[in-house]
Amino acid sequence: MKRTVAVFAVALALSAIAFAHGNEKHVMGTVTSISDNSITVETTSKKTVTVILSAATKFQKSGSPAALKDLKVGDRVVIHATGPEEKLVAAELRFGTMAKDNMSGMKGMDHSHPSDSAPESH
Repeated sequence: MKRTVAVFAVALALSAIAFAHGNEKHVMGTVTSISDNSITVETTSKKTVTVILSAATKFQKSGSPAALKDLKVGDRVVIHATGPEEKLVAAELRFGTMAKDNMSGMKGMDHSHPSDSAPESH
């Protein structure tokens, strides 16, 4: 009986973790506007999305820590955000030059391209 309860508790905890990750939204595209508390992105599907920045928002440029001041209009970004579609808050914002053979800063982020059948050379 104790084992059944323990298995149920672990399953419940794992489903809560999976559900929390499932609420995260990804915004990919090009920065069209920047303010102190938000950025606007034209997504890869040509939709305009404004994402709110908070004190907790983390920035990465080409895989290294960065700041809002490093971001420029025209930069391509991947934003991990939470909240409803009309009020997305950025948890993490990644941008910068990403060469095809050096995409460590964006690894696993760009789901818009099918994976190549040939292995990458390093």
